[in-house]
Amino acid sequence: MAIDWNLSTCGRSGHATYAPDEPELRARLEADTPAGHAWRCLRCGTFVPGAPAGSGPAAAAPEVPRGRLLRDRRIMRLLAAERLLRALVLLLAGVLVLVFRDRIGALRAGYEKDLGLLAPLAGQLGWNVQDSKVVQLVDRAFTLSPTTLVWVGLALLAYAALLTVESVGLWLVRRWGEYFSVVATGIFLPLEIYELTERVTWLKVLLFLVNLAAVLWLVWSKRLFGARGGGAEYRREHETESLLTVERSAGER
Repeated sequence: MAIDWNLSTCGRSGHATYAPDEPELRARLEADTPAGHAWRCLRCGTFVPGAPAGSGPAAAAPEVPRGRLLRDRRIMRLLAAERLLRALVLLLAGVLVLVFRDRIGALRAGYEKDLGLLAPLAGQLGWNVQDSKVVQLVDRAFTLSPTTLVWVGLALLAYAALLTVESVGLWLVRRWGEYFSVVATGIFLPLEIYELTERVTWLKVLLFLVNLAAVLWLVWSKRLFGARGGGAEYRREHETESLLTVERSAGER
């Protein structure tokens, strides 16, 4: 069963009505009903009783996405939420690295003390703690210099900021956000491929597939970098999907 994105959005967020100043166009968007004077919703096309939500020249009417464009907006906001989640994880990681750098001496002493107490108990259970991947990772972290830790922390924070900007652009459905997302994500795809050649994990594969799908979908769907007619065709598509544009064209015939 196909989802009617127009009706589902209107049911959740309310109808989008508008009274244009142009008499002929205005007449096509209003009607008298048993429930009173009604205005046609620019999203779902239903006549809604009551005063319009806005009025003015047709050219000043708000853009109301419909149909496929509305579905695309949902997808972009899902991508924005996923990018924001990554940004929060990286922000936390960056802060932890910088805190670790400032307290590395005390942390190393506490770690070695606790590990010394845990090792005999683990040995009785037949487990060599030195074979643990977590222990090896912590040991490797303690070998890093304070300067290296600062650069790692700053790199994580910078990447978190990049993802935050990308998330904002996608959530607001801005053209610059679409381009920014493709460029920012595409730059790291070769690095992700290299990491997969070094060691394959399900998380790496999942993140790579999400990023690759996002880049391909944005370029194709949003006609970026001249794809499928580029920006001119993208604007024409938006105008064609607009109910106000359709009604204006119908009135001019």
